[in-house]
Amino acid sequence: MKQFRVDNLTSVYGEKVLFDDLSFMIASGDRVGLVGVNGSGKTTLLNALSGKHPADKGTITTQNDYRIGYLEQEPPLDGHLTVLDAIYAGDQPVFATIRAYQEALDYFSLHPEEEKAATRFEKAQAAMDTDDAWTIESQIKTILTQLHLTDLKAEVKHLSGGQKKRVGMAQVLIQEPDLLILDEPTNHLDFDSIAWLEQYLAKYKGALLTVTHDRYFLDRVTNRIFELSFGKLYEYAGNYQDYLEGKKERQADEALAEHKREKKYEQEKIWMNKSARARTTKQTAREKAFADLEASMGQVKQDEDIELSLGQSRLGKKVMELDHATLSFGDKLIFKDLSLILGQRDRIGITGPNGVGKSSLLNVLAGKLPLTDGTYEMGQTVKIGYYTQVTEDIPADKRVIEYLTDVASSIKNQDGEMLSAKDLLEQFLFPSFMHGTLVRKLSGGEKRRLYLLKILMQAPNVLLLDEPTNDLDIGTLTVLENFLQTFEGTVITVSHDRYFLDSVADFGYYLEGDGVVDRYNGAFSAYLDDVVLAKESASTPSSTTAETDAGKVKNEGDAASDKPKPRKLTYKEKQEWAVIEDEIAALEEKVDRCNEEIVENGSDYEKIAVIQKDLEATQAELDEKMDRWAVLSEIVEGQG
Repeated sequence: MKQFRVDNLTSVYGEKVLFDDLSFMIASGDRVGLVGVNGSGKTTLLNALSGKHPADKGTITTQNDYRIGYLEQEPPLDGHLTVLDAIYAGDQPVFATIRAYQEALDYFSLHPEEEKAATRFEKAQAAMDTDDAWTIESQIKTILTQLHLTDLKAEVKHLSGGQKKRVGMAQVLIQEPDLLILDEPTNHLDFDSIAWLEQYLAKYKGALLTVTHDRYFLDRVTNRIFELSFGKLYEYAGNYQDYLEGKKERQADEALAEHKREKKYEQEKIWMNKSARARTTKQTAREKAFADLEASMGQVKQDEDIELSLGQSRLGKKVMELDHATLSFGDKLIFKDLSLILGQRDRIGITGPNGVGKSSLLNVLAGKLPLTDGTYEMGQTVKIGYYTQVTEDIPADKRVIEYLTDVASSIKNQDGEMLSAKDLLEQFLFPSFMHGTLVRKLSGGEKRRLYLLKILMQAPNVLLLDEPTNDLDIGTLTVLENFLQTFEGTVITVSHDRYFLDSVADFGYYLEGDGVVDRYNGAFSAYLDDVVLAKESASTPSSTTAETDAGKVKNEGDAASDKPKPRKLTYKEKQEWAVIEDEIAALEEKVDRCNEEIVENGSDYEKIAVIQKDLEATQAELDEKMDRWAVLSEIVEGQG
């Protein structure tokens, strides 16, 4: 079993100690989730562990052949490479074998009459056999399919940020390192990809260390939690729900110990303040013990809860209304003939795959984007607070408190009391020593938190939140969820975060693409399991592996849920199950025939090229059928 050992790791940023004297060990099979508030040093720790930016002090010990794969939030990819070249950019010898085979096959398919092309193809094929690269190539194709990377010849520089993140994900997964470090892996992934990734990581042979705001993901994948808090690392066995219980117990124990120290301190202080007396050796020892006790006071630091109590503008009964609304961009239809009425205290979720136009719908509701057809009306009393995906441009040399006082020096809370900008910053986990800090010194998450605070300070009565969970820590998200529960206005959220949608939305709209919009009621994760993934499973066999595991997400991530009942086969799945073994047998026979024909045709390279294409297509179909059989058989076994 390979191990990754860390001893006395310390890192300092300016005057701030991000972490101090950390020691821990990660072994094969460990699934570690790293949590902590924004600015606590999570990314700095990942950079140190990966070797990108070594820590100031401490040692990391591994075996000589130990390999680390690191997915950063913004992967550093060569923009001039194609997607396929970027993915195969690793230094493993087998990647070179697969690249050589693919190039030889492509050329041979175009020039089957050339003897040199045939010879090159034969050698490449032999190398694939020698290196056992066929299995790896099949795994790579599965990863690319599940991450929706289809245009492998596109140049990286032309990709969106989300597409680049998926290329980076494929790159590190394909390398199968001993330690897989993933920073916000679920960002920019569609729901079926997240479900597949959860299953993939649960079976991963190496070790995993991940930072993520996705609490269902943490519940599904992890078996250890590291919490980075005030420079110290606390370890908990189990997943996210176990961590919540463990943290509560730790904080209670620390509070009790601190209370006992305070009582003893007060007692000893009375003794110390008594009139002067002859000092015996015993008394001198007591004085030293008091000095040690005094030095230990206030050493216990705990993350504070962010308590949001902010006033808002009055909101009338009429909020927003779409009537037979249509939106399109050229030939791309976002939604068609959509009608909806939003009222006071409505909590709406908007979600769907990447690129279907969720943010466009939000922009229509914000009044920033005109409809192609239909009507949109907004109530006269509506005051919108729009938290966009991209933080507004904040001058780097502006100080934190200046950024807020540009809005107001003070505001009223829900009880009508005045709160200063300083008070708000401290409530929002910006301690007083940070108020004069330049914005450029803040972490990405701290900037997002500051941006959110500015929007809430403007006392909106309608909140539009576009992917609010990106770059916010779990603690901030929890308090935001609690705030939205008591918020008297209307909340409309675009998000991929299943946990957040379950917490804040009473109903919602799922944009499928091509103008199709489906309304759902209740918990989104239940709709995701029962409708979305089931539909994708029926239409795309390659994504079905994720289906059943995704159905477990909500129940395993919700401590209040009962154990989910075994899922039964649908009518279509029963028909599929009845014939799938015969279909697999037929495909296996076809694969055998293709291999025999390749041998029989000897030097007829033109015919071999045709057979090879047929073989690859048949093998891919067989792989999908085998994956589908595994999914269906698991459901059948679960029915008992």
